[in-house]
Amino acid sequence: MIEFRSLADDEPALSFSPLLRGVLKTFAYVQEHGSIGLTPSKAFKRNFVHWAAAEFDWPGHSEADLFAVNKVLNEHDFMPLGDIHFLLTTLKMGRHYKGNFKLTKSGAELAHQPGRLFGIITPFYLFEIDHSGWSRTPDQVLPGNWDVFLNVLNVETEDGAAGAHLRQILFGEPDPSPFPRYDEMMGSLYTQVLRPLVWTGLLQETRLNGSFRSQDSLFTKTPLWKAALKLDTDSMVQSATRH
Repeated sequence: MIEFRSLADDEPALSFSPLLRGVLKTFAYVQEHGSIGLTPSKAFKRNFVHWAAAEFDWPGHSEADLFAVNKVLNEHDFMPLGDIHFLLTTLKMGRHYKGNFKLTKSGAELAHQPGRLFGIITPFYLFEIDHSGWSRTPDQVLPGNWDVFLNVLNVETEDGAAGAHLRQILFGEPDPSPFPRYDEMMGSLYTQVLRPLVWTGLLQETRLNGSFRSQDSLFTKTPLWKAALKLDTDSMVQSATRH
């Protein structure tokens, strides 16, 4: 059973969540400007996308990262922003009205309650959104479920663990090959489990030696993990720490 603890609005560990930061900054922008303009296809307009790229400070999707491969930014070029847009409209914290995105009454109230807001958006983002759409192999089915993933990661990432190690623990070694090839299981583990945990701020990803391969990255629990999650394997972690 996965249980999230209620967090106070002044909980310092909340600062580790890019998702919460992005949502709060979006709320603040709407409250300052009244709304966010929408394109005919109902995506956020470029002026807001450019603002968000500079303001969100999103790991792996900084303003410099995004403009390195794009001359201009549309919503679909900034993947986390598309997720936030979907999240806010689905949870009825924001709505489309006459070509603009506006906050609902509940969204405006939650803008000043970051602890409560985190407790709403994080479980929904992790467990209800289909993250496989961002995968190179979206049909790849990961054996297991979030209860298994979180409890295994709770133990394995206590002192940091490489992506390749987590892949091996959860799914075994990749099939041997005489030549380098893309590891579909590792890719799906990253896009469907590890990256969402990084984006919610529960894990931190450290890329080592300039590698962009997820199997080479080091994944470590942030203080937000221990503050927010209550898991079956907590006693194992505490026992190992004492010894």
